[in-house]
Amino acid sequence: MTTPLAAPLRLPAGLVLPNRLAKAALSEGLATPEGTPSPRLVTLFHRFGRGGAGLLITGNVMVTPDGLGEPGNVLSRKDPQAWRAWAAAAQAEGTPCFVQVNHAGRQVPRSLNAHPAGPSAVPVAIAGMFAMPRALEEAEIVTIVQAFADMAAHTKVSGFAGVQIHGAHGYLVSQFLSPLANLRTDRWGGSLENRMRFALETYRAIRSAVGPTFPVSMKLNASDFRHGGFTVEEAVVVGRTLAQEGLDLLEVSGGTYEQPAMATSPREVYFLEFARRIRPEVSCPIMLTGGLRSPATMEAVLQEGVADVIGLGRPIAAEPDFPREVLAGRRTPPRVPVAKGQAGVASDMAFYQQQLVRMSEGKEPDLEASRLWAMAKGAVRMLGLG
Repeated sequence: MTTPLAAPLRLPAGLVLPNRLAKAALSEGLATPEGTPSPRLVTLFHRFGRGGAGLLITGNVMVTPDGLGEPGNVLSRKDPQAWRAWAAAAQAEGTPCFVQVNHAGRQVPRSLNAHPAGPSAVPVAIAGMFAMPRALEEAEIVTIVQAFADMAAHTKVSGFAGVQIHGAHGYLVSQFLSPLANLRTDRWGGSLENRMRFALETYRAIRSAVGPTFPVSMKLNASDFRHGGFTVEEAVVVGRTLAQEGLDLLEVSGGTYEQPAMATSPREVYFLEFARRIRPEVSCPIMLTGGLRSPATMEAVLQEGVADVIGLGRPIAAEPDFPREVLAGRRTPPRVPVAKGQAGVASDMAFYQQQLVRMSEGKEPDLEASRLWAMAKGAVRMLGLG
């Protein structure tokens, strides 16, 4: 019996995904010191492209130098050949690849920017890691919106198949949406209509830059999981509005660094109930990411109609051929070691980032590797020491 995961999907812009399994964004941190795509990124995405997924989404590509999310983010557009090599490697097996464009706003590590800026002068509630931000001037907001559009246009010229706006996990788009991070009283803050203006204007600028046949997607928090924060009811309005504007794919996620629901939920499908709230209101295809492990559960989500695409992050970092094997009939979940407790969030992030590093070196994942070693390497990297 053919699995529903093998069915193709046509996006509104016209691109056809060959199946319903997507490699979700995982921040690689593998750019050159100048911020260009490195040969290691080329190797990594060639490996992902062989894994059988119907869509690949890159990790953070930052749109301005002062908006980096971590060391090693791709940023510079000065080496077109490196960009073309990255796109060609990712799509060599026929899998379309989207570039995730992002700006960290107030969520720039102190080691990278001691004077970050966000919607308002509200710090990230994690002691020591992030500096107090200043509020962006309106002219700066307009400049950042254009920076998103410029980077999206560059990805199209480089040969990528589409782009994803990162509107989740406490980054700048998410900050504007959140009434906890956005205390503005001008047209960019206050009501939901004003708080969603940055997301909407960013989408419109990108669409104008890339045209109607180049897919534009967005990763959106269904909730911040913080009292007084961005809610699922607001996510419904944002998702519905973007879909009416022509969005090609809405990825449902959730949480922030302060409340990392995207990594700590005890259930298998982290955001299923949120997707059930959003689906009837949003006309574009929906991608559901977070905790999906069992092929049977993935099929059930598609058959219910809650989502159209299944996003996989850690499962592909652990077993890069998992999508191909599922489409060939595999019924067992991937082996995805997960540490327990709040401390396990940092451990997991470092552990799976090291699996990406291994694949970028032409090696396969090592799921027996030391988490302490991975965390030590991650700490050195975040401090900008290596």
